[in-house]
Amino acid sequence: MPDEPWVKNSTRRVKFAGDNTNSSQMASALISGTGNQIGTPSASKHFVFLLALAAGIGGFLFGYDTGVISGALLFIRDDFTSVNKSSFLQEAIVSMAIAGAVVGAAVGGLLNDRLGRRFCILGSDIIFTIGALLMAAAPGPGILICGRFLVGLGVGVTSMTVPLYIAEVSPPKIRGSLVTLNVLMITSGQFLSYLINLGFTKVPGNWRWMLGVAAVPAVLQAVLFCFLPESPRWYVRQKRFDEAVSVLKRLYPSGEGIAAYDEVAAAASEWHHEDNPQAQGINFRDILVTKRKRMALTAGVGMQVFQQLVGINTVMYYSPSIIEFAGYASHETALLLSAGVAAMNAIGTVAGIFLIDRCGRRRLAILSLVGVISALCLLSVAFHLTSSSSPNISWAAHPDKADITCPAFPYSGNASTFEFPPTCTGCLQANCGFCAAAKDEMLPGNCFTYTDNAGHVCQNLARSWFTRGCPSDYGWLALLGLVLYLLAFAPGMGPVPWTVNSEIYSLQDRGVCGGIAATANWISNFVIAQTFLSLTDALGTSKTFLLFAGLAVAALLFVLCYLPETKGLSFEQVELLFKSRENSSSWMPFLNTDAEYVLIGGEPGSIES
Repeated sequence: MPDEPWVKNSTRRVKFAGDNTNSSQMASALISGTGNQIGTPSASKHFVFLLALAAGIGGFLFGYDTGVISGALLFIRDDFTSVNKSSFLQEAIVSMAIAGAVVGAAVGGLLNDRLGRRFCILGSDIIFTIGALLMAAAPGPGILICGRFLVGLGVGVTSMTVPLYIAEVSPPKIRGSLVTLNVLMITSGQFLSYLINLGFTKVPGNWRWMLGVAAVPAVLQAVLFCFLPESPRWYVRQKRFDEAVSVLKRLYPSGEGIAAYDEVAAAASEWHHEDNPQAQGINFRDILVTKRKRMALTAGVGMQVFQQLVGINTVMYYSPSIIEFAGYASHETALLLSAGVAAMNAIGTVAGIFLIDRCGRRRLAILSLVGVISALCLLSVAFHLTSSSSPNISWAAHPDKADITCPAFPYSGNASTFEFPPTCTGCLQANCGFCAAAKDEMLPGNCFTYTDNAGHVCQNLARSWFTRGCPSDYGWLALLGLVLYLLAFAPGMGPVPWTVNSEIYSLQDRGVCGGIAATANWISNFVIAQTFLSLTDALGTSKTFLLFAGLAVAALLFVLCYLPETKGLSFEQVELLFKSRENSSSWMPFLNTDAEYVLIGGEPGSIES
């Protein structure tokens, strides 16, 4: 514990239970009971960074799977006609991995508490590897979807285990940065996936290589974790204090080791009592009826849900498709531009590493959401301009192509009787494809049936074949919106939900509550991924992004009301911060708090206004 066991904001002073003397005595007693003494570590604190980096490979797998499917889907559609003609099948291929992640995150909390963080990471690597190889060998959509489920299962367990593991081996002062390192690995995986997609574009079996190569980092992490230690806090939870001390000796220099063990020992002092019902197992009712635990779970689940509801994974899963919506017909161009967009995500996450322990979690989330709302409104405007300014349909250019003319726009038809407007946008709404003019794509073009033959005819005429979006003078504005969205999202709403969920729960509830929050994240992710293309079909791309902007406003209000600042606080201090709000009658317990708390001195037992 720090020398001054107090937390303050501008209006309140909160005492943290216990003092350093008692905590140190407990630490000394437990240390002497194990026959060990924390002194000069066998490894420096650089070892903590290396542990975080090795664990972060799980984040890399998370990001790679998120990004790779967006490019692979373009070529899966080309290989499987049934997928090409069905938005539902495309959504199923994307979202089945998320369904697996929901299951993985749901059981991951209990597995973490019973079997340990290290075991869960190893197990998820094995499952992920099997799933990746199954996808690469899939003869049809059914087996591909099964492989996606297995990959998702591994990602789901990893997604809640890795931030937890990193947080539990990290000093409080740099905990946020190290947990954000995992988010950087996620965004790096997304960026690399686009480059790999681009590299395999011309290779036979392109999408199979894109999906199968993911097995390599999974095997690497499994090998590394055969030699890396378990979390010391999990050892304390299992009353294996000697092993906890042994790990702490490797993690910290001598001074930091004592401080870290003080914190672990203080948590263990309540946990190891035989009359503590939590020591006998997880008590879900206790989590729900104890106000401080319920407030923490509300904050954690809410942050995870809103991370998805602001639309991040519509951008990551469907980035090439969104770029094609903006008027770029070529798969290669869409993938190349997607890689640039993903690079912005990685750059924003690097900024988050430096800001999260300086700016604080709450303030960073607020600033991030303001930027996200602005970018989503810009995207809505850009796609409205794109759809309203699309080129008209021409019937004069190639009358000899009547056999492939879209039936919704016959050569002999009267434009006033058409169900859809005689433009490129209307052509796509009629489930046909638009063959743009050769020299200037904004000039009138032909509306053909959406078949491979029609596409080949158009391309043989040296003209661009549009099936997802229309030629537009405003495509650059949509790209700008995507870049600004990711630059706003990545430093704040990217890492903050995972960081907050790794530090706001007490030791006895950390695994199960983290699992509940991660499950909520993946369920929200599944809903968004499974409905995005259907929403764009029903509402149009412009109104879909406007809907996400409205959800981002709701996320901002949630952060203002329910998220406290945890910057620089130990796990015990965070828990007691929620305790300080137990007697509050407000349903918005953190609305009037400052963005930052500082350690101060004060009178024992007092809470001052």
